[in-house]
Amino acid sequence: MPVDPTIISAMKSAVDGDPDNLALRLHLASLLLESEQPQDALMHCAFVLAKQPAHLEALQKAMQAAEASGDKERATGYRSLYEALSWNQTKNMLNDIEDRPLPESSRPTQKYADNSTLSGSFDTSSDRNPNKKNEDSHQDNDPFLLREGSDDSDTRGVWEAEEPDMTLADVAGMEEVKKRLNIAFLAPMKNPDMRKLYGKSLRGGLLLYGPPGCGKTYIARATAGEMGARFVSVGLSDVLDMYMGQSEKNLHAIFETARRHSPCVLFFDEIDALGRKRSLVRESFGRTVVNQLLNEMDSVAANNEGVFVLAATNHPWDVDMALRRPGRLDRTLLVLPPDAPARDAIVRFNLRERPVDGVDVGWVVSKTDGFSGADVAHLCDSAAELALEDSIQRGVARPIGQRDFQAAIRDVKPTVRAWFDTARNYAQFANEGGTYDDLLKYLSANKLL
Repeated sequence: MPVDPTIISAMKSAVDGDPDNLALRLHLASLLLESEQPQDALMHCAFVLAKQPAHLEALQKAMQAAEASGDKERATGYRSLYEALSWNQTKNMLNDIEDRPLPESSRPTQKYADNSTLSGSFDTSSDRNPNKKNEDSHQDNDPFLLREGSDDSDTRGVWEAEEPDMTLADVAGMEEVKKRLNIAFLAPMKNPDMRKLYGKSLRGGLLLYGPPGCGKTYIARATAGEMGARFVSVGLSDVLDMYMGQSEKNLHAIFETARRHSPCVLFFDEIDALGRKRSLVRESFGRTVVNQLLNEMDSVAANNEGVFVLAATNHPWDVDMALRRPGRLDRTLLVLPPDAPARDAIVRFNLRERPVDGVDVGWVVSKTDGFSGADVAHLCDSAAELALEDSIQRGVARPIGQRDFQAAIRDVKPTVRAWFDTARNYAQFANEGGTYDDLLKYLSANKLL
C-alpha cells in the first residue's frame, strides 16, 4: 500500500536538512520502496553504502530496490555482498562461542591409573594466573567502562559521562517545558522528604518530541546540570553494531554505566530509530534491540533508582508503544519552536563574537516567529556571510548591520512547516489517550489545522 505522499515529502525535507543522518535516509528508502519508487530508494541506499559499505540493512534495501527497478545484475551484486557479510557475522559469533571458557562441570577431564581426575585447562605454566587474565580481558573489552583520566585516543573504547556546566536557567524562554521537567524530575529530587511521603521513585522516563532543530538535546543536558547529575548522550552509533548480539550487549553496558554512576541522565537521541515499532521492523535484530531496551528500562535484575531516561524524537508516532507504557517513557513533552525570549537569546548568542553595528534584535525576533532554533542560527550565519561578501568586494571589513538581516530574511525560511504538516495528521487521527493534545492546541492557535 503506497505511503501518504505528505509523509514522504516531510521525510525528504528532513533528509535535506540532515543529509548525513543515515538512519533517516534508510527510513525514507523504506517508504519509497513501499510507494513503488525503487529508483529513488536505490539512490538513498547507495548514499548510505558509500559511507558504510558493510551496512547490512542498506545492502538489503538496495537489493530490493534494484530488483524492483529491473536491474538484475546490480541486485545480484548486492545479494552476494549481503550474504557474504551475513555469513561472516554468523561465523564470528560461532568463533566467539568456541573461544569462551567451558564451565567447570563440562571441562574435559584426564584420568589417571588410580581413577582420579584432573579437571580444567592443561596449561601448567607457573606464571599464569587465569583469574587475573579474565579480569584484565573484561576491563579491556568493556567499550562503555568509565575510566577516569584516560588519555586513550580511541574514543569508541572509552565511555564518558559528562558533568554539564549548564542549568535550566541558561535556557531562555520555554517556561512550560521547564515546568513539566520540574514536576517530573527536579522537584522530587530536591525534596527527598516529600518524595518519600508521596512514594515518588527516583526513576522514570520522559519523551521529548517536536520539530527538528528546537533544542531537545540542549534541554536534556541542562536538565542533568540542574539535577547535579551526570549526563550520558547515546546515539545510534553507540548502540548498533554489525555483529549479531553486540548491539544488545552495548545497550546493557550503557545502562550498567548509568547505574554505577547514578544520579545519571541517560539521553537517547533519535529514539524512533532505536526503539522503532516492532511491527515496522522487518529484520529480527531490530526487534531484539527494542526488546533489550524494554528489558533494561524495567529490569527486575537491576536497580534503576537514580537513572533518569530522557529520549528525543522528531517522529513519536514511530516509537514502539511498549516503550511508552507506564514505568518507561510514560510522559511526553512537546518541544516547540523557540518563543520570543528564546529567539532573542539565540540571536545575541550567535552575534556575541562577531562585529555588529546597528542590528535591531527586536526586529529580528519579530520576523522569526515559527523559526526553529537552528533556523534562527542559520539566519545569523547568512547575515554574516552577506557582510563578509560585501567586505571582500570593497576590500574593507565592515560590521554586520541591519540591512544584512533584512536581505537574509528574504532567503531564509522556517524549516519546521513540513514537520507540522505531517504531525497534524497524527494529532487529529491518532491521538490515543490525549498524547498529542498539546500539539493540537499549538496547531489550532497558529491556524495550522
